[in-house]
Amino acid sequence: MGVEFFIARRYLKAKRKEGFISLISFLSVAGVMVGVMALVVVIAVMSGAESEFRRRILGLEPHMLLMNYNGTYGGFEPMLQNLQKNPRIRDASPILFGQAMIRTRHAFSGVMVRGIIPASSASLIKGFDANALETALSVHEKEDNLPGIILGKELANSVGVMPGDNIILMSTRSFVSPVGQIPSMKRFVVKGTFSSGMSEYDGMLAYVNLEQAQMLTGDKNKISAIGVWVDDIFTVKEIRKQVMENLEYPFYARDWMEINQSLFSALKLEKTAMFIILTLIILVAAFNIASALIMMVMEKTKDIAVLKAMGATHGVIGKIFIIKGLFIGVLGTFLGTVFGIVVCWLLKHYDFIQLPEAYPFSTLPVLLEPLDVLVISMSAIVICFVSTLYPSYKASKMDPLEAIRYG
Repeated sequence: MGVEFFIARRYLKAKRKEGFISLISFLSVAGVMVGVMALVVVIAVMSGAESEFRRRILGLEPHMLLMNYNGTYGGFEPMLQNLQKNPRIRDASPILFGQAMIRTRHAFSGVMVRGIIPASSASLIKGFDANALETALSVHEKEDNLPGIILGKELANSVGVMPGDNIILMSTRSFVSPVGQIPSMKRFVVKGTFSSGMSEYDGMLAYVNLEQAQMLTGDKNKISAIGVWVDDIFTVKEIRKQVMENLEYPFYARDWMEINQSLFSALKLEKTAMFIILTLIILVAAFNIASALIMMVMEKTKDIAVLKAMGATHGVIGKIFIIKGLFIGVLGTFLGTVFGIVVCWLLKHYDFIQLPEAYPFSTLPVLLEPLDVLVISMSAIVICFVSTLYPSYKASKMDPLEAIRYG
């Protein structure tokens, strides 16, 4: 064991008359521990919220949309075939977007209609597999040839319908008749509802078969976009660039990161802000470490003088107090990390905290990422290390003669 480690270890075992210094050291460890634990838990919750929002959005939206500046377009079959041949693309399917009014016996409401091909778009609707989706959005003779429609749960509640009820969709487009302009209307039977946990979707979205959507909007054999699903959602920008190399104006592509940029940017900014704010707790604990070391330097004046008289260099004296401060910081960081991980595990497996209905999830989402834990731990240790520099510098520059004379 080096002489610096040996002396630092002896100084950590404070005598009775140095009990106040020992108390400050204990409070410093506790401060670092609380700060690190709070950081680990809060950052894990923020990461969990970001992951949960991403999972819910991508449960309803494609990873990428290939669209046309002119609006709806036809002749998309060759493009669709080329996309499906790409090994990095898991699936591709045409989609038609449209605005309409939904009419029931009880109410009117605006609705965003999404026409899909059920056989290849099972991932678009939560709770429906390919077979159930194809059955729901098909036509059955025993039900008066009415096509099926799937509504968001909040939308179904707001217009007062249940599975099996009939509704009328009125398109924003109209046609000329002997009595004037008449909106395009079509009857559907409600085959089910979905709940994504996000009111933006559950309160305004309705799914129908692509052919029925084309008939309703008057866009025969046309689509609004081709939805693309990739193997790795985090490489979607690279795949988007690769796809656009084979397409020309007026086609363009939008990926899920660009479409939801404001939401995820806000979450990332909030995560960064919370990291900075909670780091102040560790900074306060670091001041306690510096205070404890300064008091110890004053207490150990004679010891420092004797060590220097015996040949100890400035570096040796400085290292003694740096090691003592680092021990306090590392111990607090270790305990804070352990307790933080334990709290995250408890929050993930037990519903201690119930969130109000205003949030899209009922309990705190927790996602503990190793990189976040590493960054928090290293940041805490660096802050504690910096707090030891001034006391160790003062100790190393102490004049042994003055120390013995006035010690």
